[in-house]
Amino acid sequence: MRSEQRILTTHVGSLVRPPQLVELLLKRQDGDALDPALFEAMLDRAVADVVRQQADHGVDIVSDGEFGKSFTWSMYVVERLAGVERRDDVSPDARPSQASNDQKRFADFYREYVAQQGVAGLGREARLDPRPLVVTGPVGYVGQDRLRADIERLKRAMVAAGVETGFLPVVAPVSATRMIVDRHYGSEEAFLFAMADVLRTEYQAILDAGLMLQIDDAYLAYMYDVMVPPASMEEYRRWAAMGVEAMNHALRGLPQERIRYHVCWGSWNGPHTNDVPAREIVDLILKVNAGGYALEMANPRHEHEWRLWGEVRLPDGKVLLPGVISHATNIVEHPELVAERITRLARLVGRENVIAGTDCGFAQGPFTRRVHPSVMWAKLDALAQGARLASAELWGRPAA
Repeated sequence: MRSEQRILTTHVGSLVRPPQLVELLLKRQDGDALDPALFEAMLDRAVADVVRQQADHGVDIVSDGEFGKSFTWSMYVVERLAGVERRDDVSPDARPSQASNDQKRFADFYREYVAQQGVAGLGREARLDPRPLVVTGPVGYVGQDRLRADIERLKRAMVAAGVETGFLPVVAPVSATRMIVDRHYGSEEAFLFAMADVLRTEYQAILDAGLMLQIDDAYLAYMYDVMVPPASMEEYRRWAAMGVEAMNHALRGLPQERIRYHVCWGSWNGPHTNDVPAREIVDLILKVNAGGYALEMANPRHEHEWRLWGEVRLPDGKVLLPGVISHATNIVEHPELVAERITRLARLVGRENVIAGTDCGFAQGPFTRRVHPSVMWAKLDALAQGARLASAELWGRPAA
């Protein structure tokens, strides 16, 4: 899609789950017996409601809120894979390191911050399985039924809400492998490309269903903060380039115009002092065979990077989906600020090549939210209002 007559609006996908759904997910995670029909009915209602609310708040391109995923934005996929299992006989220390330089520098802050997270709005912690995820054999995709249910549920909700265009977010290969211990492939590259082949099943099914595909790849940027130092920028870029190559391997032959690629620096509200600058990875991002690129441009650590698009040429036929609303603060952006963020970028890359969005998801997963749900909807209101103001300025007509 392009903003041919006005600035269109969307977001990154993950929305705050309603408390009733979170309760059922917690019970299922704890091993409690649930009536499958009851759970599916609850999920149907929740998705129908969240799609209707997106439409009511002015979102043009909607998602299912990622409500069908019972785990995080990246690790949901392990429930859909053969060859990956939880193991008691593998030490948690065998997991690839996720500790970043930012976390080391601000260790006191992160101890306090993590302790405050808990289950979204319910005042308690999710009891996550501490056993490492381990690749024990060739990975394969066995989640067809869950994927089909996600697709059909979103499409039904779109029809009921009168929405024409929707997307489903799924994980990128390099982000899917970062929390899993490999005991089968023997090299990161072999495991990564095997995962790319498996994830292609999800990608193709979503596109074949007539939906837009969003690929989430937070680890592409985040791993700089884990690796550098002690690794060099050259070593990090070599690793990231392998991730992009695997991404394109998964996307081979798929319609680029219906694929959007989301890169962020992590959804938590932290210092982010060691984030890799966008200019250091923009060439790698643009190598991904997608039609649109969703990037953070609203939070205080990265807002200045909109100027980069005065130096870097956006390839023909591509669009930017800039974050003009931040997920990392409960302050609701003023619509005039949103309009300013949109118009200054549109003047660099062309108004038709900008679709206004959010920096990241409003929820890390079903159990961790980044803003209060009432604030989330107010932010999406501000997004829609700002897009209308920007459209009036860019197309030279009064705002609706």
